[in-house]
Amino acid sequence: MTGAGWRGAVALLTAVAALAAVNFSIAAKERLLAHGRIVYLELAPVDPRSLMQGDYMQLNYRIAEEIARVMPESGPESGPESGPEPAPGGGRVVVTLDPRSVASFARLEPTAGGRPALADNEAYLRYRVRAGRLKFASDAFFFQEGTAAAYASARYGRYRVADDGELLLTSLHDENLVQLPAETQ
Repeated sequence: MTGAGWRGAVALLTAVAALAAVNFSIAAKERLLAHGRIVYLELAPVDPRSLMQGDYMQLNYRIAEEIARVMPESGPESGPESGPEPAPGGGRVVVTLDPRSVASFARLEPTAGGRPALADNEAYLRYRVRAGRLKFASDAFFFQEGTAAAYASARYGRYRVADDGELLLTSLHDENLVQLPAETQ
């Protein structure tokens, strides 16, 4: 095989590998949408904005504020008595679910010493830390241009959550957990 032939074969194999990886990722997200546990996260004050491609709502979560208050600061004063050290750049927290599947912060996941079993009403949530802020899955919800008013009463984000804490935002809901936008008759 010539040099050009090898380059072509390598390019083809690279393209096939990239497409396989993308398809694997899509299939995993589809499984999560179909079978993930439903968890609602309460929204902190939200910020509707307009972009050239449409409207979106910046999402903040009350639970992130609670977690940030108990996370140890990095520095000489932080030690074992301040609780589990968060993983650099992100990690997982344990939440407790009420009968409506609304999550409340329970504890940080320990980074050492093994993982204790979760109770039936508990779940893991993956978080990441970006620019000093705690974020879950998506921090924005996009909707059709001109429909921002329909989402003004949003109080909860509905997620599908995998056993490992991976989250997918599926919809926004009002204080009674009714999906928005509300159907009009």
